[in-house]
Amino acid sequence: MAEPYAIQYAEDAVADIKALRAYDRQIIVEGIETHLRFEPRKQSRARIKAMLQPFWSQFRLRLEAFRVYYDVVEERRTVYVLRVLSKTTVTTPENSP
Repeated sequence: MAEPYAIQYAEDAVADIKALRAYDRQIIVEGIETHLRFEPRKQSRARIKAMLQPFWSQFRLRLEAFRVYYDVVEERRTVYVLRVLSKTTVTTPENSP
């Protein structure tokens, strides 16, 4: 099995997570560990989407009513979680498959 990716949280992401209910925090942290630790670039219809560039993050992970925006640096095998936001009615641009 490939070496796992390190996961680092930006200050904004930490603040976003701390502002959530304990139940929602658990969903977010477990989802990040499950989906981003080994295959953060693996796109799917339901979970991970590459964002249409230019955009402030490379990828978006969908976890129930939340969106986790993050970048991946392959050279360091690191995922940088930038923000964790509640789903809004505004759509975000995505790359087409």
